[in-house]
Amino acid sequence: MHASDAYANLLLPREIARARLTGADAALATELTYGTLRRQGTYDAIIADAAGRAVDAIDPDVLDALRLGVHQLVSMRTPSHAAVNETVRQVRQASGRAASGFANAVLRRVSERTTDEWLDRLDAAARSEDERLGVRFAHPVWVIRAFRRALASEGRADELEALLSSDNASPVVTLAALPGLAAVPADASRTAYSPIGFRSAGGDPAGLITASDGRIRVQDEGSQLAALALARALPVRPGERWLDLCAAPGGKTAVLAAEALAHGASLEANELSAARAGLVRDSVAGVPLDVPVSEEDGRVRAGRGRYDRILVDAPCTGLGALRRRPEARWRKQPSDVPELAALQTGLLDAAIAALSPGGVVAYVTCSPHLAETAAVVAEALRTHGDAIEELDARAVISDISDAPIDLAAADGTGRAQLWPHRHGTDAMSISLLRRR
Repeated sequence: MHASDAYANLLLPREIARARLTGADAALATELTYGTLRRQGTYDAIIADAAGRAVDAIDPDVLDALRLGVHQLVSMRTPSHAAVNETVRQVRQASGRAASGFANAVLRRVSERTTDEWLDRLDAAARSEDERLGVRFAHPVWVIRAFRRALASEGRADELEALLSSDNASPVVTLAALPGLAAVPADASRTAYSPIGFRSAGGDPAGLITASDGRIRVQDEGSQLAALALARALPVRPGERWLDLCAAPGGKTAVLAAEALAHGASLEANELSAARAGLVRDSVAGVPLDVPVSEEDGRVRAGRGRYDRILVDAPCTGLGALRRRPEARWRKQPSDVPELAALQTGLLDAAIAALSPGGVVAYVTCSPHLAETAAVVAEALRTHGDAIEELDARAVISDISDAPIDLAAADGTGRAQLWPHRHGTDAMSISLLRRR
């Protein structure tokens, strides 16, 4: 994955199928991959200490093998001799005898301390509190600071460690039954907030998904709430035109399509990437509604009509989905944020300009970073002045929710911020803006 720059959630299932792994073997491969990626920063600090050299000075293939070995020693119940011997064997096959001797020495040193002893040792070596948190919870320091600022905007900075811990936990698979088209199975466990969300009663939900003809799918509860917030922000008038401006991979598009079908509205979708536009078409195939999918820059596409509801699920850093894409924390850089914020601002401006009077745009990011959320919305409110007003997304989501939902007043605005540690969802930011 490091060599191909692919994400584990896309590459690993193909590799497991190619290797014909099933049952316990597939589960082990998944745990080794995701667990190692999540805790990579912690493991690199341990390896550097045990090796007496920076990880940048270690051959990349050897380093990847060492990370897998350290994960087994530090975070799994794998016997030390098995973890060490198997890792050394892999290094010998890939990189030769000299490299295997180095790997053996490093892993033997790692195995001499317990997990708590290693964490205490790393804590003592940290030069600041942020660095300590970064190593202990395996997050880059810049991400920790961004999370702290976002939580502090709600008066909840004391929840930082709980958030970091949640990012390192495997997410529970959540499914959505498209409203009006599929029912939540009687034996399923309903999600706390989304009225269309549930968790399978047991086992692999693939059979249930296949049998539903696309009307039941895997979808994070936060993603469900984001789509429902737009569809249910105001009563729907028959004949409304809706647009999903940045639609891939299409989960929110499918929810909007089902809602549009139920209320006599139409829906169009757009996705710049042709390959990802194909995912959108597949996603809406189970909804008996014609949803044309265009393939244009959203800033251009929005100007081709007037719409009553527009979803801007903007490209972002993805820092809100680190449970699902753990390697994103190591690939994204603070320098990525300004370029993304400029794109987000352009997309939101174009969407606002395309709204009919009384129309609503939902600005959504799977990131809590304030530069991608509050700042983009504040800029839109400044730019468009009295032409738009912000709706209370927190109130809308509270009305949708099946249970009371703790949505702190983020930034003193109506923006709703979901959190993995508080809501069990991805850290989805949802803002609603209405054209006067």
